[in-house]
Amino acid sequence: MSKPSRRRQQPGSQPSTARPAGAPPPSGSPTSSGGSPSSGAGAAAGAKPAGTTGAPGSTPRSSAPTSRPTGSASRHGRRERQRLAYQPSFMERNRTPIIVVAGIVGVALIAAFVFFSASQPAYACSTVWSPAPTASPSAGATPALGYVQPLMGNSHVGVGEKVTYTYCAPASGNHLNRPGTAGPIPARVYGPSDNVIPQGWLHNLEHGGLVVLYQGSSAGATPDGQAQLREFHAAFPPVTGCGPVIARFDQMSSPFQAILWGRVLPMQTWDPTLVTAFWKQWGGLTNPELACPVPNSRTSPSPGASPVASAAPSPSAAPSVAAPSASPAPSAAASPS
Repeated sequence: MSKPSRRRQQPGSQPSTARPAGAPPPSGSPTSSGGSPSSGAGAAAGAKPAGTTGAPGSTPRSSAPTSRPTGSASRHGRRERQRLAYQPSFMERNRTPIIVVAGIVGVALIAAFVFFSASQPAYACSTVWSPAPTASPSAGATPALGYVQPLMGNSHVGVGEKVTYTYCAPASGNHLNRPGTAGPIPARVYGPSDNVIPQGWLHNLEHGGLVVLYQGSSAGATPDGQAQLREFHAAFPPVTGCGPVIARFDQMSSPFQAILWGRVLPMQTWDPTLVTAFWKQWGGLTNPELACPVPNSRTSPSPGASPVASAAPSPSAAPSVAAPSASPAPSAAASPS
């Protein structure tokens, strides 16, 4: 045995090979191969590691493959590409809230439009008509009840179309053409809270009907006044489907007014006798359409009719005292308008 070999076997010259109890011997150790220490050392010194080439002393190269597995990197790349390939838009991410908000806004706009349309007045008045008095009638003249109001046309308008009347209460003018519903309207007594507009009852006037109006602040709007108006309506000469229409109307110069087409009888208090006389005198003589039964033909109510009205038969007809004609021509009051 050479000196270097003995030197390596001397105690203390090699690291301790002791191992914990029960641990398997390391591969290549003398005890694992069953050989002696010297043979093991010689084998370790003279043998080349498996899988190495080249001269002794050169750096051994591993024969193991140097390529790294690419499975995990490939899967990671696919996940990244999938996330980048499809990104939902803002509309897609928020589709439900957007639909809900749009629905709420649409309903709100429709409600606002309906409210705005309903709150707009269906008609307007340029002037509250108050005829100026004229001279008293001549002695012995037959009274010509009421006042001539300048005509304002008679065209048909659509439902919901606003109409502006030059004079109110109007005795003529544009109106609706929906028989039985909007114009002409049913002939009856309408209460203070009923929605009755001139576009409806003006068509009644055009056909030859009688209209009686009362202000909401007058006695006609009280329970007792309503009872008197209903009594008058029930006792009125039969005019099938043509009158009278009795309704509330506030834009006028007196608490009560009886109206035929183009002619107005103002009253400070309710006087059914005077209204009946007004109807009998002028009914059917002024309206452009002969659609209703009327008490008169197209002739003057009296050969001696005065162009102005005489003293009223009732104190309630105070505006008819020294009754004026709305027309400057003296013959306008006596002739049909």
